[in-house]
Amino acid sequence: MEEYNRLKFKLLILTLTCGIIIGLAVWAWYGWNIALSYAVGALVGTVYFRMLTKSVDRLGGESNRLGFSRLGLFVLLIAIAAKSDQLEILPAFLGFMTYKVAVLVILAQDLTSGFHSR
Repeated sequence: MEEYNRLKFKLLILTLTCGIIIGLAVWAWYGWNIALSYAVGALVGTVYFRMLTKSVDRLGGESNRLGFSRLGLFVLLIAIAAKSDQLEILPAFLGFMTYKVAVLVILAQDLTSGFHSR
């Protein structure tokens, strides 16, 4: 369980780090409005990831709820981006998916460490 908790923490830190680095790069290349959209999406994606880990923690317990609140969070992000004059949908969506980048980084680390140990 300790290793699982370390992995969750590492993924959360990587998600935040990737969000900041990518957000700064987006700001440098595309300007403030696109970077704001990305940052809002990354923040919502981080909250989504945190909700997802809490849901996984409860697996096998009493809760059999589906992830409608997590799905609602994503739908709300896209709806707000669509209605807002300040936010763009695509950068907000890509920001939301930042937690997937962290997962891919961990996967690449695991694959390369397994490859080098042979």
